Amino acid sequence: MPPHPTLDLTADVVTLTAALCDIESVSGEEVALADAVEAALATLPHLTVTRDGNAVVARTDLGRAERVVLAGHLDTVPLTEPPNLPTRRDGGDLVGRGTVDMKGGVAVQLRLAQTVPEPTRDITYVFYDCEEVEEERNGLARLGRNRPDLLAADFAVLLEPTDGRIEGGCKGTLRADVVARGTAAHSARPWNGHNAIHEAGTILQRLVAYQPQIVRVDGLDYHEALGAVAVHGGIAGNVIPDTCVVTVNYRFAPSKSAEQAVAHVRSLMQGYDVQVTDLAAGARPGLQRPAAQGFVEALGLPVVAKEGWTDVARFAALGVPAVNFGPGDPNLAHHDHERCPVEQLVAAESALVRWLR
Repeated sequence: MPPHPTLDLTADVVTLTAALCDIESVSGEEVALADAVEAALATLPHLTVTRDGNAVVARTDLGRAERVVLAGHLDTVPLTEPPNLPTRRDGGDLVGRGTVDMKGGVAVQLRLAQTVPEPTRDITYVFYDCEEVEEERNGLARLGRNRPDLLAADFAVLLEPTDGRIEGGCKGTLRADVVARGTAAHSARPWNGHNAIHEAGTILQRLVAYQPQIVRVDGLDYHEALGAVAVHGGIAGNVIPDTCVVTVNYRFAPSKSAEQAVAHVRSLMQGYDVQVTDLAAGARPGLQRPAAQGFVEALGLPVVAKEGWTDVARFAALGVPAVNFGPGDPNLAHHDHERCPVEQLVAAESALVRWLR
């Protein structure tokens, strides 16, 4: 039986990132890495460690005026063939699965747990499973259901890759099927029917004409987007189709609720059946909060809006403002040749040490 993997939290952040990556943890297979993280944190007397499935939570309890959460997921998308592990150095980059998304951020969390035993704020470190797969398996969502007390805080930082910038909040996302109805007929006698695919042209015209908004929220500009992502219709080469479905995706500013986003799409597609298939609210960055202001001031980095959706929305749902900040270029997340500049790993650790000390 192979030995259980171990982690040395006294190693530098680049070495620790490589060690984390080399413990394979594709979604659903995080147990070995979760065991290693739990064992390493259990050696630190200033932390109380809690395990929930393959999620590990470690907390200081120093009686500070503020509590902040630092969170990161342990899982990665599947490896390539041949495998893009073990990690390797290529010039100034660390290369391999997970170096960007997001074991570099996890390494920074672990280094802080080791090197900052008496932070100026109480800290909750959260390491969770199954971020890269369907919603019902998400470890952070499970913690929110089972132990919301462990996630209570004044502010949260999700260490997803941001190329070293601070990305505030996130946009919400809605996916819906817009259904065009027609009447089936033989394609040789189309006047006996009504072509639903042609009818769907009206839906597409509305999307082409749509002018997305730029919405300012807490001082950040979020670029909304609404467009078709799929079209399905037709049953045979000699049949006028009676149904055509246009799937649309709406990315909306965090000033809108999920219900307002649905109402907006239904209004735009008035006259058509709109069936919502996926819906997640966004997260306001909460930059007016003292804890968030202290974070931005301490790091001294530019703040931009997060244009995608991330798990910061789960903190927002619990009433905790949150931002994204971590090493790695998000454009290289899930890439076959995933790589992270070692200087970004070092810089991210230094920035957060500066904030917490």
